[in-house]
Amino acid sequence: MNVLTIYVGQGALAAAQHLDEAVIIDSFMPVSDEELTSKIQSQLNTFTQGSRVVGFMLTGFDDDHAHPDGVDFILSSYQPDWIMYPRYYHDTDNAASVFDVIKKHESRRENTNHPLKRLSVRLDKLDQRVFRYLATSFEFELFSPHIEDMDNSNNCSLVLKITGLGTRGFSYLVTGDTETERWDTINRLFGGALKSDIMAAPHHGSKSGCNPETVVLVSPNSVLISAGVDNQYGHPHSEAIAVYQRVAQHVFSTNSDGGQSLLTRRRTGDFETIAMAQE
Repeated sequence: MNVLTIYVGQGALAAAQHLDEAVIIDSFMPVSDEELTSKIQSQLNTFTQGSRVVGFMLTGFDDDHAHPDGVDFILSSYQPDWIMYPRYYHDTDNAASVFDVIKKHESRRENTNHPLKRLSVRLDKLDQRVFRYLATSFEFELFSPHIEDMDNSNNCSLVLKITGLGTRGFSYLVTGDTETERWDTINRLFGGALKSDIMAAPHHGSKSGCNPETVVLVSPNSVLISAGVDNQYGHPHSEAIAVYQRVAQHVFSTNSDGGQSLLTRRRTGDFETIAMAQE
């Protein structure tokens, strides 16, 4: 199993590949920067080559996670079986644009042998929170969102564990922009079920997304941070990095060394993350 955290600037786009399948997480593409967007698309194409992209998930509807142009590119290029997103979302122009793109592709594939399936998820609306039928190489376990904590767009984020099944698979916790107050509830409800080998740092490594108890419960080998070089928010926050370093063996950020994508994979007795510098 491999996880690619692509450098997209101040946003998020990642993918997980295992055996002959892949899933893509989020879709930010800095379309005003044609050179970087071209590199992003090239890296994603190379990473998924030889695998079937079975699914595509949006952790939220802010444009740094769900960019309409990125959604269009992914749905056009990879024709995933399904798209998953939080059932509750704020009624914003960006969300409306994203849904217009989804509807366009849904219509194109209607009455074909490969329709696009929508999965609008929210814990309080589901009978089961573990999805075993969406892929043959992966299992997906949902921890958030839930209606009780949906007080802002960040806390509407998907929190989902992706587990590669069988030989050399591992677990990867996708966290979106979830903030520490929501993590308090997730910790209380799910505790040790959060344990994962690899953790995507919530909210680009911000202090508001870093819940120390969560990090202990997840107990990741590696934490992966997606943040832009010299971003205006100061992500990742030094206090968040310190929390991750106290628990994880490895902490990596895409905004190091002028911007780098991160390829994470299992190695005997450990994991390794290879930094892929922007050329």
